[in-house]
Parts: sequence; structure tokens; C-alpha cells
Amino acid sequence: MKKRKGKLFVVSAPSGAGKTTLCSRLLGNFNTIGYSVSYTTRTPRHDETDTEDYYFITVPEFEAMIERGDFLEWAKVHNNYYGTSRTKVEEILETGRDVLLDIDPKGARQLRESLDYGIYIFITAPSMKDLETRLRNRRTEDEDIMRLRLANAREEIQHFKEYDYLIVNSDINRSSNDLECIYIAEHLKACDVDSIDDIMNLD
Repeated sequence: MKKRKGKLFVVSAPSGAGKTTLCSRLLGNFNTIGYSVSYTTRTPRHDETDTEDYYFITVPEFEAMIERGDFLEWAKVHNNYYGTSRTKVEEILETGRDVLLDIDPKGARQLRESLDYGIYIFITAPSMKDLETRLRNRRTEDEDIMRLRLANAREEIQHFKEYDYLIVNSDINRSSNDLECIYIAEHLKACDVDSIDDIMNLD
């Protein structure tokens, strides 16, 4: 059987929609998925670990990586840089494993414009009130950043049609199941099979 190349799953959401929790559950339930840790210039939160949650680097370091073309995509969001390593993603895909990218809508837009592959999934809360409540319950940002995140969320939600799938996260367990169903369904597509001989013995 011919070794397949992995699939790229791109998940985006406004802040507070529950994207990180849903992605963590998917990764925990499928060992066929590799996770590409993003680079960022923002300050780590109290529960974040360098090289596990993000590669936390300085602005000059990030800008040097931009100049070298190291990023598959990058964006400046909430006054901080975020980017995805081109090399790390391509290395995982070539092994036949899938890659899950948990990235901002700006980064997802860059990928759609530059790549001819990828499955794009948008996650949102059922209302702006829910988003605001979730953000405030995190207690990780001051009021100015909170307002910026909410303003950005309103704009980001308007672009949901650019994605292949939409999950409204009103219940974390149901939404987790929805995300798993999408992942499974994407591996059952007939168009990904070149020949029936690749999957079954006709003798």
C-alpha cells in the first residue's frame, strides 16, 4: 500500500470560544495527529510552558524568522506576533501523520491563499455574551485587552463562510464529538484513494 501524506487540519476561533480545549481533546483521542507548536512574542500566562504551549521568543527573533521565510503563516494579533513553523509542519506531514494547527483567523486566511490543501474548521460560542463571560472568567487580560479581543471577535466571526466546517460550541462534550466526527470523515473520502488496490485485495 502506498504511504499517504498526512492531512492538515486548521482550527480557528475568536478568543473564548473553547478552541484550545477542543483541540486538546482531539489530540488526546487520536495518536495519528501531530501538533505544531506555534511561535509567539506575547508573555506566557501562568499555566503555560515554553516549547509545549508556545515557543516564546522576542520580537527581534520573530522578525528575523519572518525575513528568513521560516513561517508557513504568521500574523500580528492583539499587538503580539504568532507564527507556524514551515519546517515542523512539513516534517510531520511527510511521515504520514496529520497536523493540527490551532491558529488565528488571520493566519488561516494566509494558509488558504498559499496552500492548495488543508481542512479548515471554525469554532465559535453561541453568543457574544458567552464569549465575553468566558474571557472574563479566565482573568488573564486587563480591560483594554479584553475590549480588543471582543472587537476582534466580532470581525472574525463574519468570516466563518471561509471555512469548511462550523462548530457552535454551546456544549463542550457535543462540540468535542463534532470535531472528532469531522476528523474521522475526512479520512473516509473516496477522492483520496488513487486505486481500490491500495485499500483492498480484489483476488
